[in-house]
Order: sequence, then C-alpha cells, then structure tokens
Amino acid sequence: MSAALATIEAPALPATVAAELDAARSFALNEKAEATRRAYRSDFAIFTAWCRARGLEPLPAASDTVAAFLAAQATEGAKASTIGRKGAAIRYAHKLAGLEPPTNAETVKAVMRGIRRTIGTAPERKAACTASRLGAMLAHCPDTLAGRRDRALLALGFAGAFRRSELVALTVADLVQVESGLRVLIRRSKTDQEGAGQEIAIPTGAAVRPVQAVREWLAAAGITSGPVFRPVAKGGKVQAEALTDHSVAAIVKAYAARAGLDPAEYAGHSLRAGFITSCAEAGAGALKIQEVSRHKSLDVLAGYVRRADLFRDHAGADFL
Repeated sequence: MSAALATIEAPALPATVAAELDAARSFALNEKAEATRRAYRSDFAIFTAWCRARGLEPLPAASDTVAAFLAAQATEGAKASTIGRKGAAIRYAHKLAGLEPPTNAETVKAVMRGIRRTIGTAPERKAACTASRLGAMLAHCPDTLAGRRDRALLALGFAGAFRRSELVALTVADLVQVESGLRVLIRRSKTDQEGAGQEIAIPTGAAVRPVQAVREWLAAAGITSGPVFRPVAKGGKVQAEALTDHSVAAIVKAYAARAGLDPAEYAGHSLRAGFITSCAEAGAGALKIQEVSRHKSLDVLAGYVRRADLFRDHAGADFL
C-alpha cells in the first residue's frame, strides 16, 4: 500500500525537504496500529492480485470493481467482518493516495449491506479460558525452560486480562515488584493507540500465582532487561527478540489440547475473556473488572458479564 502514499510527495517542493517528506510518510503510516496496517497491507494485496488477474485497475479502482470483488469474497465463504475489513483497506489506500474512495459509492454500500444481511454479522467467539480451565492447562506445563515461560505467559495473560499484542510487548522495565504483587505498565494498547500508558495491578495470588510464575521464568531464562516473553530455541537457548502475538495463540491452543479441551475453540483472546468471565461468575462489579480489562466501553464489558450471568437468578428458575 506504500504506493498509495505517493501523493504526499509534492513535485513543486524543493529537494531540501526530502527528509521532512519521509517523516510525513512515516507519520501517515503510523496513524493506524501495526496490526491494522499489517491486515490492510495483506487485504489490499489480495484486492490488487484479484484486479490484475481480471485486467482491472486497483488504484484508482472503479466502484463496480470493488463491488464485484466484495461479492466474490462473500461467494468464496469469507466472513462479513473480514469482507468489511477488506473494504476498509481499499478505502484507506485510496484516501492515502488523495483519491475519492470507491467505497463511498452507493452501489458498494448496498453490496456490503446485502452481504451482512445474507451472511450475518454475529462474531465467532472463542471459548473463555476460565480459572478452572486455566488451572487444568497450567498443570500440563513441564518443568523446562519453555514450560516455565508458558506457565508465566498463561498465568500473567489471564491475571492481567491482556490482549496478546500487549502481552508480547511487555518488557522487564514494565514490571515493578511491590509487596502485594506486580504493578504492570501497559505502554500501548488497542484502546490506547497514542501511548498514554495504563497501569494495572497483578496480585500475588494463591491459585494461579502469576507473580511467582513470572519471577521463576525470568530467573531461569536469565532475563534482566528487554522483552519478557521470548522464543526458546532447541537446546534451551533463549532468543533476544519477543514472541509474536501469533505465538501466544499457538501456546494457548497447545495447552488447551493437553488439558483435553478442543484447541479449535481457544485462541490468544481466551485468556482475556476467561479472566473477565471468571470475575463475573465470582460476582465482581463491572467497574472493578474494568480496572483490569481497561475496556473503554462498559457496553462491551457488559456483554461478557451478561453471558456469565445467563443462568444466575433466571426469570423462570422457580417454575421451569
């Protein structure tokens, strides 16, 4: 999608502002989160390949071209949310290039409305890794270097209701040991794209014991600075770089399988969903849960609470 930034270059400007133009391009690209930019790049590449195969122009694209592409995606079985994201990628590429987005056309909007109505927009939720399920998963963490890392990642990911991108971004400097546990600084998140930073508390705990798990992993790996969670190569060599967010999902799935759960139902988000669900089942208030989960909207958080409370004080409990 970098070609879409070409219009930031103004031909009339002197070469002396080349560095400033490079900075402008960089800032423009950083408008979106890295995960969003990565998804948009992939989506626009798919659209470009689809257009080239049919002798069509992807940038600028005609509205009929976009409408046909989105319809083709639906026919091939893509989810409505995925198709909507691809439309957003096409829109974003055109906006960066200073072009009128073809997605503004009523024909494209009508196609998207029809796709949502036909396919449906209900999200496919992964299973929540609740406290009991987490306990079963932790019981299968081996006493190896990788096993200690996995135990720390699962325990801390659950205790802090972390998104997987937040978890892999943690550094040793973000963890401050206090008498009651850990104070953890989350420097940037999905709801804090500008990096104001948010701090949460991780209690020592008596069951999951996330603080102990993290301390044992760091000590065993000899990590005193830099990323907290890192790959462990064959032979037990700890790598310098951080794990990827995809690695978090893979670890959750692996231990779900070891605990006798269906790994297809679990992903990186299961730890976050599991903490929130466990809190709701224990009767914690939404505001206290929000202190850890950092949801901007209580409406989103309420969805988790409602699912956890579906059978509690059910209206028909006395006569069904």
